[in-house]
Amino acid sequence: MLWLVIGFVAAVLVLSWLWTGFIGAEWTPTPMPKVRKMLSMAGVGPKDVVYDLGCGDGRIIIAAVQEFGARSVGIEADPLRFLVTWLRIKIKGLDHQTRVVWGNFFSCDMSAATVVTLFLTRRANRRLRTKLEKELQAGTRVICYCWPFKEWKPKKIDPTLELYLYEI
Repeated sequence: MLWLVIGFVAAVLVLSWLWTGFIGAEWTPTPMPKVRKMLSMAGVGPKDVVYDLGCGDGRIIIAAVQEFGARSVGIEADPLRFLVTWLRIKIKGLDHQTRVVWGNFFSCDMSAATVVTLFLTRRANRRLRTKLEKELQAGTRVICYCWPFKEWKPKKIDPTLELYLYEI
């Protein structure tokens, strides 16, 4: 019976990892120096609402609150990473400034964002571009790590860290 439970849990974890890869990207944590650079390059401050698409363990939304004074929202499709992020927010007492949403960012409303961070895939960015253009207000900053939006002209680029900042 124990092996059946272990097998079921393992299958759920593998399927949730594959699901996130299908809709956006598998989880690869952004190194903290790049997180800080992304947020500073986007000029994040106390008046901002930062949305992190595929927030993983919540490192970007937590840093946005703790280090930059912003409010933030993370969107995560993987139930395990959602739970980890939710617990981190609760333990740190940050639930009045940040929250995590369990769901697919393609179906979540992002119109309240003033900054959007993402580390997805080229394919996911391509699919996401139209949604961002439609939902985000003029002046909203979009900063991505690794995979630029080919159709947009970046305002700033950090070629060493592979960071691309755009403004809607």
